[in-house]
Amino acid sequence: MSGNATGVDPHDQGDEGTAETRPAGSLPTVVIVSGLSGSGKSVALKTFEDLDYYCVDNLPVELLPSFVRSLMRDDVLPQKVAVGIDVRNRHSDLSKLAQWRAAVTELGIGATLLFFDASDEVLLRRYSDTRRRHPLAHFGLSLPESISREREITAPLRSEADVVIDTSALNVHQLRRRIIAELAFNNSMTLSLLFESFAYKRGVPGDADFVFDARVLPNPHWNPALRPLSGRDAGVRDYLDAQPEVREYVGQVSSFLDTWLPRLRGETRSYVTIAFGCTGGKHRSVYLAERLAEHARGQGWEEVATFHRELD
Repeated sequence: MSGNATGVDPHDQGDEGTAETRPAGSLPTVVIVSGLSGSGKSVALKTFEDLDYYCVDNLPVELLPSFVRSLMRDDVLPQKVAVGIDVRNRHSDLSKLAQWRAAVTELGIGATLLFFDASDEVLLRRYSDTRRRHPLAHFGLSLPESISREREITAPLRSEADVVIDTSALNVHQLRRRIIAELAFNNSMTLSLLFESFAYKRGVPGDADFVFDARVLPNPHWNPALRPLSGRDAGVRDYLDAQPEVREYVGQVSSFLDTWLPRLRGETRSYVTIAFGCTGGKHRSVYLAERLAEHARGQGWEEVATFHRELD
């Protein structure tokens, strides 16, 4: 078959690892991450990795079915997989993505294609800011020519995409938040929870559904040993766990969320953002976002993520 450099027939499922060999609920979900260089693909893959996706970047497109099949044979099967496929592949193979993607779905596994795009002006500015070389620069093309050529090469991927995200007006934090809140969870019938931390000095997140102010709590910043740490670190957690007012705060917020979040399941929404703010967005708010996310998982919520705006 043309484009299959490995000699693997995408329709040859073999005797092992087919959809019939495992219960349907144990099969992985595959997200294919693609797009223009500089549009946010790396940020997307890192975000999926932070959400416990098994991530592989720059996978040759013709290896996609055999890669998925190898995961199905594994004793420890990752439930969520993200694969980066872009212009670094052999250009002639990108036009065959639909064929290789179909081979994956024939294994009984859904394959969602996300394509990240941005305007030429924004891509030129991002490359100027980072001083990185474009992947096509080694062909002797100028940066504008490289971007134009990449648009031509990746056009089949864009047309095949289930979701196209234009990141021209998004910064890194906004892109991460959108991926976490809208794209990373695949069961649209389940309410997904995002626990976010932020610094009031940089403004309240505009998309927060609930906002809790942590500035009334003891501040680890004033402890020299804790100042360099964040709310993710054991020293800060232990310090805040030991404060009676923090325990009272956590208990009251937990009770509030336990009462009202289940009632949002009937709403026509797929996710809810619960934000915690403090002065610098480093200690108290981060601690609370992690603490309440852990509590939510303990209450049986399956789709829970955290996002720390000032840290991530």
